[in-house]
Amino acid sequence: MEQLLIVTTGGTIDKVYFDDKSDYQVGEPQIGRILEELGVAFRFSVIPIIRKDSLHINAEDRELIRAAIAAQDARHVLVTHGTDSMVETAKVLAGIKDKTIVLTGALNPARFRGSDAEFNIGTAVGAVQSLPAGVYIAMNGRVWDPATVRKNVAANRFEAIG
Repeated sequence: MEQLLIVTTGGTIDKVYFDDKSDYQVGEPQIGRILEELGVAFRFSVIPIIRKDSLHINAEDRELIRAAIAAQDARHVLVTHGTDSMVETAKVLAGIKDKTIVLTGALNPARFRGSDAEFNIGTAVGAVQSLPAGVYIAMNGRVWDPATVRKNVAANRFEAIG
């Protein structure tokens, strides 16, 4: 992997809660800080595209994400995304040729102790380096084909369809 392109779109991974009574805001992308703290042995660049809860990502946002990724030379792309509509965005990215694209996120904000963010990012980094060109989702310690996975909201995890 010559360099990893990281595209951020917001989602729980970047959420900031101010106190118990206030709502959250989607804050600055956390992935660059996380990778720097972990001392990774590869070069990466972070491009923030949007900063939204994934329930608010619409078709125009998905086309913007797709266009931004397609316009970059990088062959290895990691996308941080909210979990609620991650599968829909992955399906929109599916037609991009000659790139390995892995979407990941977190069920708890990266700033929270015990967040799954670092684990999911680690899984995604391994996947983006080892898989052939295509689009994948890395969540809950597994790498999924977007066509065969869904988020089980009640169980708060990803699972195979069927």
